[in-house]
Amino acid sequence: MPEPRVPLRLPFVVCAALLLLLAGCGAGTLAGTDGSGATTKAEGATGVPGPPGAAGAPGRTRAAGVAPTPSPPPAPPREIPGLGPQTRAQIPAGAHQAFVVTGQSPDSNRSTAVLYTRDDPAVGWRAALAPWPAHNALNGWTAEHWEGDLRSPVGVFTLTAAGGRLDPPETAFPYDLSPDFKAEGEGFHGEPLEGSFDYVIAIDYNRVPGTSPLDHTRPLGEERGGGIWIHVDHGGPTQGCVSVTEDRMKELLGVLDPAKEPVIVMGDAASLSR
Repeated sequence: MPEPRVPLRLPFVVCAALLLLLAGCGAGTLAGTDGSGATTKAEGATGVPGPPGAAGAPGRTRAAGVAPTPSPPPAPPREIPGLGPQTRAQIPAGAHQAFVVTGQSPDSNRSTAVLYTRDDPAVGWRAALAPWPAHNALNGWTAEHWEGDLRSPVGVFTLTAAGGRLDPPETAFPYDLSPDFKAEGEGFHGEPLEGSFDYVIAIDYNRVPGTSPLDHTRPLGEERGGGIWIHVDHGGPTQGCVSVTEDRMKELLGVLDPAKEPVIVMGDAASLSR
């Protein structure tokens, strides 16, 4: 007769092996083991430790705790070349145009003129016109001008009025058209002075700003001189003024704007560099 059936009992070792085989059919290695019994960290879909999007995942390159590289500081505003701190300090904060006349030496009557503008104080000054040759007084420059010394005063002075014997070019400046702007005789080199005052811009040295260049009021006294202008060059040194060619005078009158509070910075190179 057939033998009674006895339940099949698998050895303990075989059962354990079957459990491990079933676990291997899952989506991946069980967290906490690498299949060999060694402890591992859970991995995201990217294969990088930690969940997707955590620090260290692709797209996150900055190391934790590392400060970003600071941006470089902005460049300082550009200054007018050749001017030292004492001269720059005399330029009013509201001035946005500066006509800089630089003498070759303290005793020279030849100089160079450049118009600078400051449209944005954060950016600073820039040359608006190319350098022009100019004349100044016969004996050069002085920090303390006196009547008859034949030297041009050194300093920073406002420009507030113009005038002349001829109709002005288009200009925003107050302009006094008058036949009294006449020049006669000869210059120091025998050159004719006629036409020198066809166009003038008053330099506010020892005068009342905003008045006609023909106003003879001298706040510092007559002995300190006056009537210092920018005018048409006659081909030689002046008694105290600054002179440029007629074309340059027209150009200057067309560019200067009272709303920009223009100034003239004038003197020999050594004095202006202080």
